[in-house]
Amino acid sequence: MKVLVTGGTNGMGKGVAKVLAGIDDQTHEIIILCRSKERGEAAIREMKADTKNQKISMVLCDLAKLRDVRNVIDEIHRQHDFLDGLFINAGLGYAASRVETEDGMDPHFQVNYLSQFMLTLNLLDLLEKSENGGRVIFNVTEGGEIFWDDMQMEKKWGYENGIHQAMAAKRMFYVSLHDLYRKIGGPKVSFVGFQIPKTVWTNQINIIPFFMKAMASVMRFFGTFISIEECGMIMVPLFTEEQEASLNRSGKFITWKKGAFIEIAEDQDIFDKAMQEKLWKISLDLCKDDKTTQIAARYWPV
Repeated sequence: MKVLVTGGTNGMGKGVAKVLAGIDDQTHEIIILCRSKERGEAAIREMKADTKNQKISMVLCDLAKLRDVRNVIDEIHRQHDFLDGLFINAGLGYAASRVETEDGMDPHFQVNYLSQFMLTLNLLDLLEKSENGGRVIFNVTEGGEIFWDDMQMEKKWGYENGIHQAMAAKRMFYVSLHDLYRKIGGPKVSFVGFQIPKTVWTNQINIIPFFMKAMASVMRFFGTFISIEECGMIMVPLFTEEQEASLNRSGKFITWKKGAFIEIAEDQDIFDKAMQEKLWKISLDLCKDDKTTQIAARYWPV
């Protein structure tokens, strides 16, 4: 399997990349998308040393810059004829105050959702060429709402609301893609939302306030957190299972419980066709990219 992992230098992304690289006689090829060349190279050295898999590479992209997303899409297409899997994982967490990206957007909305909306649409052609059944796995959590009148959170900002809004948008996006692919009846690609059952210990601990670090350390002691490797072991079957099994999960919101993947009841707003169309149109307008708009029109000519 050839899998592209966004946010592959830390946390869930690194866990999935590392475990995938090490299993099945090191036959899987891993591409990590990250914004730091230094951290990317360090992660690759570590994973190659630990797994003995030399088929690990990276592409650089700052998801807070739409120009970077456009460039990395072109780079991926130059370097690869197909992809078997895409892990939509990268995201911002804690933030002390509101800032804007160079594109004039809330960073949580742009990084956690919009840039990966654009990336996914532009990589569907490579996923459709997979001989193993293309699949996109989304790192998502329950809850959240879309602030239609203040999506960039200029009036009422809060980093947690920003995170949760992006999660709701991602869930609405993959449900839309699932429905569209079933409607057009073309190449078979699956779209799955996955919520990790426990928090993964990441480098977020280095940027949160002291009182939050102390609380997290206590929670870790009592087993609230899991390692990136444990996370990878749980998630890897979603990337390696047979196409039919992946297609049967498509459009579903799942988690891991008692040794099995189980479905989570989804908020009904996520299935609202009018809201899906509204988000689709707004997202395309914010991308401001003719190529992305043309690709989107093949699936949903709204």
